[in-house]
Amino acid sequence: MKFSCKKSILLEAIQITSRAVSSKSTINVLEGLKITATDKLTLTGYDLSIGIETNINAQILEKGNIVLNAKLFGDIIRKLPNDIIYFETNEQMITTISCGKTIFNLTALPADNFPKMPEVNCEKEIAINQNILKSMITQTIFAVSDNESKPIHTGCLFEIEKNNLSIVAVDGYRLSIRKEILKETQEKNINFVVPGNSLKEIEKILNYDDEKDILIYPDLKHILFKIENTIFITRLIDGEFLNYKNAIPPKTQNMLLVNTNDLISSIERVSLIVSERLKTPIRMNFQDNTVKISCITSIGKSYDECILKNLEQSMEIGFNSKYLLDALKACDDEEIHIAISNPLNPMVIYPIKGDRFTYLILPVRLKSE
Repeated sequence: MKFSCKKSILLEAIQITSRAVSSKSTINVLEGLKITATDKLTLTGYDLSIGIETNINAQILEKGNIVLNAKLFGDIIRKLPNDIIYFETNEQMITTISCGKTIFNLTALPADNFPKMPEVNCEKEIAINQNILKSMITQTIFAVSDNESKPIHTGCLFEIEKNNLSIVAVDGYRLSIRKEILKETQEKNINFVVPGNSLKEIEKILNYDDEKDILIYPDLKHILFKIENTIFITRLIDGEFLNYKNAIPPKTQNMLLVNTNDLISSIERVSLIVSERLKTPIRMNFQDNTVKISCITSIGKSYDECILKNLEQSMEIGFNSKYLLDALKACDDEEIHIAISNPLNPMVIYPIKGDRFTYLILPVRLKSE
């Protein structure tokens, strides 16, 4: 195998595909990247759960394929000068990497032992703008469960009805929903659950690009995401997802109007005395069109206020400040509606217009001060 390639192009491809490489494995080949030179250069990473393959432009002088340790390969390319990099692998699998006056000789592994990625049926195609999908993932992924006793909730539900896409995450304490309209209408309703860890990697690969789409191909057991010259394959999670629509209480008349950043700032200030060790809830006392936020821990006390509108009933509710902040920071609107009914029912956050997002946070039972 023999080829040459620009450093910047090759390094970007290594960074993308290395997301699917095992950091530690009893199988050496799984810690490597498969490099295939045909009429183009293809890099592949696959840890038996996530597979990423990307194609880049290179000058191919001799076809072939090898596997190089992903970490070492990435470290070498990162440190080389910003110039053309030359590769050559001989019959003894010794690979020479040279750039300028720098030369590395590495022992490669044969590509025959590299596992094949699953084949995905690409009959069902869903197209969505990269920018939109990235924001949808960012604004829901925080509510994915890390409790492996309920694997189905360690992923996000993708629910497609005609041309409406909803992404839903739930962890038993909170619920996040983001909705968008797709460009094309699907003939049949489609539901599937993508692992949260996979979506975090997809989120990192996606660009905030208003012009380019990502193509999604769901199959029975796996799903394929096509992002320009890169394909991302991951398994789907089997099981019955929470009937989230029944979990959302009907909209109440007590729909409070509040400035998002003002409320975030107040909660952040009060939460400064809350830590991982001192997981004390914050108290939110709603009265006189003001929410009075306070907290008491062994460190001390904190208090702040935030103005709101449309308050019809006074009440005090306790919340985990992190859960509440995660939801509020996911809102990209300047002002939002907050629905509250009583201290035992969840708080629900809505946009002022439409239903682009919905966030539900369960309250925490307060103890007497």
